[in-house]
Amino acid sequence: MRVLLTTWGSRGDVQPLAALAVALRELGAEAVVCAPPDEEFATLLDRAGVELVPVGPTVRSVTAGAKHPTAADAVRLASDLVAEGFGTLAAAAEGCDAVLANGMMAAAGARGAADRLGIPYAYACYHVRGLTPRRTAPEASGQSEKDAADKAHWEQGRKATAMFAEALGSHRAGLGLPPVDDYIDHVYTARPWLAADPVLCPAPPERTDIDVVQTGAWILPDHRPLPPELEAFLEAGAPPVYVGFGSMATSSPADTARVAVETGRALGRRVLLARGWAGLAPIDGAEDCFVVGDVNQQALFPRVAAIVHHGGAGTTTAASLSGTPQVVVPQIGDQPSWAARVAALGIGVAHQGPTATVDSLTSALTTALDPHTRTRARGAADTMRTDGASVAARLLPEAARGAKR
Repeated sequence: MRVLLTTWGSRGDVQPLAALAVALRELGAEAVVCAPPDEEFATLLDRAGVELVPVGPTVRSVTAGAKHPTAADAVRLASDLVAEGFGTLAAAAEGCDAVLANGMMAAAGARGAADRLGIPYAYACYHVRGLTPRRTAPEASGQSEKDAADKAHWEQGRKATAMFAEALGSHRAGLGLPPVDDYIDHVYTARPWLAADPVLCPAPPERTDIDVVQTGAWILPDHRPLPPELEAFLEAGAPPVYVGFGSMATSSPADTARVAVETGRALGRRVLLARGWAGLAPIDGAEDCFVVGDVNQQALFPRVAAIVHHGGAGTTTAASLSGTPQVVVPQIGDQPSWAARVAALGIGVAHQGPTATVDSLTSALTTALDPHTRTRARGAADTMRTDGASVAARLLPEAARGAKR
């Protein structure tokens, strides 16, 4: 069996597909991943032994450029990614038995490729906010921030789906495929997959309009040793505080690094900065700060005192599995929701707003470093599952066979 897996997004979107591809390979199936051509994604997939077919522009060129993308840029990108579905993805899917897409940015094109070839299609997301959008706006039970955020998310999603629907209709017409009556049903499906841990992100019981398949998070095992220089830093003192924002390009990397280091010093803690796309760097030559690039988080996170991060799905899952307390400083998208869940579980702190100050981060870390928070974090880690990719790998062939009957 051969399966095409596709996404267009950050490393947090790509790495779970690599995990699923590896799990499929262990079952004797073959998987190819269509993903953005960012160098680090290619390196990641190569390390996992997974074939990469580049699709679309690099994510870094779109999200971390000198200027923020405009609405017109978004429309062009949507059209281009749908076109890639009927071109690049369809070519890569030749001989495949199924197509699985993650996220809205890849879903329309992937569904187009599947329809063009007449093969089964599945849609997957890593958080409940990526599930099939409601047809009507959520009812506001009050004027809380959550109510406002839910309504804003719904409105944003409707605008985005309309943008993709127009491009999809044009390409389908060009190939003689029938028009799509309901874009949401067509692309998101009535049986979406939720690749998230039930402890961190339970499927919403109120969504009786869809049949959510929750597999658990798709985790790619990482067996890389930590660099010798990092090992030396870890061994030279008490566990440091880790600060990293992954693929997020913060508004002021210098200020972010300064706040992190000064907060660590105020609390008597060393700081481990993850360079990431923000390009975090030391503020001076003191030995209480160390900078790392791409390292094995599965090996590193259990050895730090606390984890300060942006709240991406992958980082939140890795931090939670490590049993280490966390402070989530959410930037965009579903990150505020991950932050809220971490706080609700008592395994860390949700920072208010995307920009930390020494005062706000000191307050958050003081709570995170409390022994009771660590106890809860370890307890939650013991209840989480790590077999999500294997569960999905077993389901996908069954879904493909069922669709062919």
